[in-house]
Amino acid sequence: MTHLTMDLDEWLEVDDVDDEDEEESVAIGESALDRISCALNGKAILAPFLNLIDKMRHSDDWRERHVALMGFSVIGEGCQRSMEPHIQNYVREIIPFLNDKHPRVRHAACNAIGQMSSDFAPTLQKKCHEWVVPALMNAMMDSSCARVSAHAAAALINFCEDCPKQIISAYLPAIMSGLEQALGAAFQRLQTSRKKLCCEQITTAIASVADAAQDLFTDFYDRLVPHLKFILVNCTADEHKVLRGKTVESLSLIGVAVGKEKFRDDALAIMELLKDQMPNMSSDDPQCSYMICSWTRICKVLGKEFAPYLPLIMGTVLQTASYKPEVAVVDEDEAQKNDPAWSYHSVGDNKSFGIRTAGLDEKADSCAMLVCYARDLEEEFVPYVDEVAKLCMENIRFLFVDTVRCSAAETLPWLLRCVKNQGVDGMRRLWVEFFPILCTALESENEIEVMESFIDAIAECVLHLGANGLTKEDVEKITTVISEQLKGHEERRLEAEAEEAEEDADADDVKEKLTDEAEMEGEILARLSDLIHNMFETFGEAFFDCVEPLLPRFLQLIDFHRAYPSRQYGACYIDDCIEFASRRCAQYQDQFVPPLLKCLSDEYPEVRQAAAYGFGVMGMVGGVEYLNTVTNALEPLAAMVNRPDARATEESSGATDNGIAAVAKILKYSGANINLSQVVPTFLSWLPTHEDVTEAPHIYGYLADLIESNHPVVLGENNSNLPRIVFIIVSAFLLEAFPQNDEGTSVAQRLQHILKVLHNNREMFEAVVQASQLDEKRTETLRGLIS
Repeated sequence: MTHLTMDLDEWLEVDDVDDEDEEESVAIGESALDRISCALNGKAILAPFLNLIDKMRHSDDWRERHVALMGFSVIGEGCQRSMEPHIQNYVREIIPFLNDKHPRVRHAACNAIGQMSSDFAPTLQKKCHEWVVPALMNAMMDSSCARVSAHAAAALINFCEDCPKQIISAYLPAIMSGLEQALGAAFQRLQTSRKKLCCEQITTAIASVADAAQDLFTDFYDRLVPHLKFILVNCTADEHKVLRGKTVESLSLIGVAVGKEKFRDDALAIMELLKDQMPNMSSDDPQCSYMICSWTRICKVLGKEFAPYLPLIMGTVLQTASYKPEVAVVDEDEAQKNDPAWSYHSVGDNKSFGIRTAGLDEKADSCAMLVCYARDLEEEFVPYVDEVAKLCMENIRFLFVDTVRCSAAETLPWLLRCVKNQGVDGMRRLWVEFFPILCTALESENEIEVMESFIDAIAECVLHLGANGLTKEDVEKITTVISEQLKGHEERRLEAEAEEAEEDADADDVKEKLTDEAEMEGEILARLSDLIHNMFETFGEAFFDCVEPLLPRFLQLIDFHRAYPSRQYGACYIDDCIEFASRRCAQYQDQFVPPLLKCLSDEYPEVRQAAAYGFGVMGMVGGVEYLNTVTNALEPLAAMVNRPDARATEESSGATDNGIAAVAKILKYSGANINLSQVVPTFLSWLPTHEDVTEAPHIYGYLADLIESNHPVVLGENNSNLPRIVFIIVSAFLLEAFPQNDEGTSVAQRLQHILKVLHNNREMFEAVVQASQLDEKRTETLRGLIS
């Protein structure tokens, strides 16, 4: 990795990162270190790595400093669990090298920050933003080295991708001012020296910031967008095609961020500017993939106003999505393994199977675009439905690229919605063709991610078709799919455990590897959960006849010897059975209640959340048959909410909110025989909540019930609890605790009305507010609520 042979002047002149082939040995070393770290993980490799680079990063030889920084770039994925708790220490060590005297070291520091921003997101963004953002902005303004400036912009792109909106918002004025200056300098460099790399990266960085800031970017729109439109209009040479593509990409991402009202006129102007190029753009045009993705985003913003442009672009999109690669079986010695346009794989007998990879990325992009057009254009997409449906049914069997199969499956439910105005018959005309193909493909599919997409497609189709669009045979086949997938999950789990048992490995490493595999499998279980839920939502209690034979498998998943995703989704399946068929489930309480109670104290918050939701549902819809169960669950639910780590992570907070909501549901719907004077004070002590907005209406709805009924326990002696109540209500609004739907709006209005009623008695109101000890933000929120 220290074999950096390229002359500095030559390195500075590079305007395309793909031109660094001369240092292939460095790339080989980095790739090897990456593979070793992924294979051995942090416990084995991190300490030796840190010892090795400690001297190198203080070396007088810039090559050794470069290696130390690049090492941080490549070990993050494999050492993620070991490094993340101490990420602040590592970032603090790297930041000073952004000011190193050698440009290649500064470049490597940008690379390390950028890669670690991806590997450790969003923890790095949350814990290190006050060092990273100013340092990257300073490096991006480095006029002495365009490559460092460009790479700092690339690192900023990575940082912004997973940066929470509330963090990026604090830096927006400084970032946008810096990007505006950097773009001006980069464009001047483009005109004088024809160097385009910096301009490309800064253009993309602007889009990344917009994507992170969303509507907050509106304030900077008029300052940045004219510059980008100028590039689009004036950079028309062939050598600028990538820059044009990235500029359109940036404009489209900005459009999605700021919304239709702000972007509409510019969106239409951009489409008019590009419309002459659309029909003639070939799949190997460097602009093609950027343009195709950008058209989709512009479609998302414009909605049905985009329809007039479809005839101009669908030819290119369909042609690219229909691409069939050239393949060949050749002798091993004939395989041109150095040809980047081909990929070869040994198939035995001294033979290699080769596939021409050129065009595959563009095909994948185009297939993803079809998903978006079908979703966003609805009935305006009808003229293309049959052709796209046929293409998707072919692409479901496209073996060479997983994402092509995923997109093909994802498109199908949206095609059903496109023809919804044709009634059930119109939808079933498509459904009867692709449902058997989807099921057959699922049976032979081995890639977990693709299997997820197939199951998800069936689940979404169920919602579009409804009970009238699905036959008895369809329901039976869907039940078979669920059963077979659970069987396949169990077989893969046992196979993985058997393989690990045969290996001579550290017990902790084996457990970690099995957990990683179980998390992947958990995505299959999650999609099955969606499918089961959608079937219950469509058919109600009647679907219990289909899943009742599967209850033993559901319960088997909650076995505490299994990885947590199994317990989580096993509980979710039981939750759905209770929610939609509580009467039928009551006879099985002795089988599912004990494991669900145990799940309330599970170390994984995802499991606790699923179990808590189940007890809330029992309280809400279970009726008299569940009264003893939910009453006995109050104490373990309280213990769950009061855990020391109840708010330690976002996942823990979500689980805790579900526990509080479960208590609220039990007290509201099944609390006739519960002594509220013992429970309500504890319930109040848990508020405010805001993490799980879905459950907020139940929590705050019950609070509103208690206040509106002047319940003495919630109001307190001589209304002594009013300051606390005001603090809770105001905090809920400040923290945006309510979902943006009818249920959330209704509860929010009730709580606001309570404040206004209290405000009518000015003297008491002022005393209560003073006792509430509201900070400045809460005081401002309260003013808005009572005005």
